[in-house]
Amino acid sequence: MTSIEEVIRTRRTHKSFRPEPVPAEVVRELVDVARWAPNHHRTNPWRFRVLGPTALARLKEASGADAPKLDRAPTLIVVSAMLTGDLIQDEEDVCATAAAVYALLLAAHARGLAGYWRTPKVLRARAGRDAVGIPTGERVLGLVHLGRPRGAPAAPERADVETVLEFLA
Repeated sequence: MTSIEEVIRTRRTHKSFRPEPVPAEVVRELVDVARWAPNHHRTNPWRFRVLGPTALARLKEASGADAPKLDRAPTLIVVSAMLTGDLIQDEEDVCATAAAVYALLLAAHARGLAGYWRTPKVLRARAGRDAVGIPTGERVLGLVHLGRPRGAPAAPERADVETVLEFLA
């Protein structure tokens, strides 16, 4: 079994995928892992919407010139956080949902899948949100592209640990 540290260090953002979709049962497994992300007050704010052909066509129509970018991966999942209107709880829930997206990406990588997390402009607009059924009161955190990878992206540059770590007295 691969260690979690190895999975974290070797996961990459992929933008080129093979055409076969991720099976529904594998998507269910990935979301099952993602729902174990830390979540203050256990509100379970995350929502995962897997786009089928009709929903994808609506999103492409709403996105106009950016539509070709939606064809990069065979499986697309819109991830959103349900909001309560309480600023502190909403901040916690957005952060928890981001952690859930990362957990999903790590679980996908551990299964040999590739992922790409982005938030296209269309999902920040009402037309795009309507195209995929995002109601008022939810914040879209991104569109997760999933599939079998083509190629292997190089490791990105990372700042030295000394640059990002400070021990306070």
